[in-house]
Amino acid sequence: MDTVVNFYEEVEDRLLRFAVIIAKTDGQYVFCKHKSRNTLEVPGGHREPGEMILDTAKRELYEETGAIDFDIHPVCVYSVTAEDNFNGEESFGMLYAAEIRAFEPELHSEIEKIFITADMPTDWTYPDIQPKLMEEAEKRGY
Repeated sequence: MDTVVNFYEEVEDRLLRFAVIIAKTDGQYVFCKHKSRNTLEVPGGHREPGEMILDTAKRELYEETGAIDFDIHPVCVYSVTAEDNFNGEESFGMLYAAEIRAFEPELHSEIEKIFITADMPTDWTYPDIQPKLMEEAEKRGY
């Protein structure tokens, strides 16, 4: 089974397990490098129990990029269906776009460093998913 990524305008809130944020600063993208990987990824992560999905997005953006002053907007709901993901069941997340104005001087999470660039990564952590999210956000004007 190939990885399938779909996009929706909305789903029931309880289905949203992840928040992913297409982040920019000064017109350039912000990507993250996890301490235990040699690849780049878009900021994002799992929703905590009882957390509003927007709060997940804000928390993950701060934790993974150090963003302390930013605007954030919902783009759309996305889903991923993959054999190695939730036993092949469709899982849902909310895609956001953020414009970051200021960062903390150092990161305090599992992220080793951030990269600010106009170029797309060649080595993605999630190559079957995140480029499709970037493409969808761009189609929608983000």
